[in-house]
Amino acid sequence: MNRFPLSLHLGGAIVALVLLAALAGPWLAPHPPDVIALDMRLLPPGPGHWAGTDEVGRDILSRMLWGLRASLLAGLSIVLAASLTGTLIGAVSGTLGRNVDMVLMRAMDMVMSLPGLVVAMALTAALGASLGNAVLALAVLSVPYYARVARAQAMEVASMNYVRASATMGAGLGRQLRINILPNIAAQVLVVMTLHIGSSILAVAALGFIGLGAQPPMAELGMLVNAGRRFILEQWWYSVLPGLLIMVAVLGFNLLGDGLRDLLDPKARNRSLVS
Repeated sequence: MNRFPLSLHLGGAIVALVLLAALAGPWLAPHPPDVIALDMRLLPPGPGHWAGTDEVGRDILSRMLWGLRASLLAGLSIVLAASLTGTLIGAVSGTLGRNVDMVLMRAMDMVMSLPGLVVAMALTAALGASLGNAVLALAVLSVPYYARVARAQAMEVASMNYVRASATMGAGLGRQLRINILPNIAAQVLVVMTLHIGSSILAVAALGFIGLGAQPPMAELGMLVNAGRRFILEQWWYSVLPGLLIMVAVLGFNLLGDGLRDLLDPKARNRSLVS
């Protein structure tokens, strides 16, 4: 009998709670995230403000919930854009091979040779500091990773007899991709996507921390950590609590990705059955 990996259960539970908190944020938030109350500034966690307040009296818990929505949406947008583009490039490259493969993969190698976060900072600064531009820059830099995974899987599928027979019978590239290639590489791409969400959330938070991501008054977790940095010695909760939320979200997606990889890998399933 197949057994689901523990990491899949644990990661799925964490991700479900994180998604629920993000989706229900407007209803769970005890206060509007942008309401300023200077007489309530830098209050410690307690009744009415369970995560304390910031330097202008805004409720940190409310801003964390709204910031979680922004961070998750940004991370998912990066993954979806990069995976769709990169998977298509890799599938075409692995299916056609030869000159097409050489041109596409050399282009991907050029992008992969760039220092990712540094280039993302440069692109975001050039385009203008905003969450949308940060997502665009990080998505472009992530395309080669999906292209590499998809190419390797597509080459393996394309070498199978039934795929070669389909090509011999006149199936064009579009039909091959739609019927034979993409459905057979989807599982591996899904695992990469799940693992990539966590790193995307971290990258968005890093750009927000240095002021190149979301801009005030928008709430975003990396920006919250940076805003509380000035008060870390006395009002530790301001930076620590948003940072812990980032850690929990990233941990959940990483565990979920590890569990999916073990579940979808036949060798991992066989090892689990033997043990």
